[in-house]
Amino acid sequence: MPNLPRVLALLLLFLPLHAEDPGVCLTRAARTQVGVTVRYDSAYTRIAYPNGDVPLERGVCTDVIIRAYRAFGVDLQVLVHQDMKQAWSAYPNPWHAKATDASIDHRRVLNLATFFKRHGQAILERKDPKSFLAGDIVTWQLSPGVPHIGLVSDRRTDAGVPLIIHNIGNGAQEEDVLFAYTITGHFRYKPDPVVRCATVK
Repeated sequence: MPNLPRVLALLLLFLPLHAEDPGVCLTRAARTQVGVTVRYDSAYTRIAYPNGDVPLERGVCTDVIIRAYRAFGVDLQVLVHQDMKQAWSAYPNPWHAKATDASIDHRRVLNLATFFKRHGQAILERKDPKSFLAGDIVTWQLSPGVPHIGLVSDRRTDAGVPLIIHNIGNGAQEEDVLFAYTITGHFRYKPDPVVRCATVK
């Protein structure tokens, strides 16, 4: 009779690993910023490259997204910088920049939206709350020339509308604001689905 423990061990090697939904993983990572990032600070700051960041207690709306992805080894600072160097004309440039700047390019809403559109999935549906899945990225126009970005939560209102994790002025918050502003983009760009995120609470 074969050695049962050994047989079981060999079977486990060929069983697929349980992988949590990557969107929920992103939501958890973003939620850890609530109560930690308590200020909105849009001042230009020269930061390191790669993995550069401003102090965790402050930031802008894009930093919520950037920090969530970094929990899974996805450095949007590097990805956006490299993509802009390769496809400069594909990115908007209302600030009339002459070259890439790894300290700020990835922290601009329009650049992140362009990157997600180029390398992720652009979702056309923007009115049905069921189309917004945990971990999706949403961009809005708050007023002329003022874009905003946030991450769709895995939590929903009683009416079924997902909450949004974002920083719109009071630090990272999880709020019912999905349809509070004019939606300009809906994207899906998720980490490798085999990533385990149980450690991100």
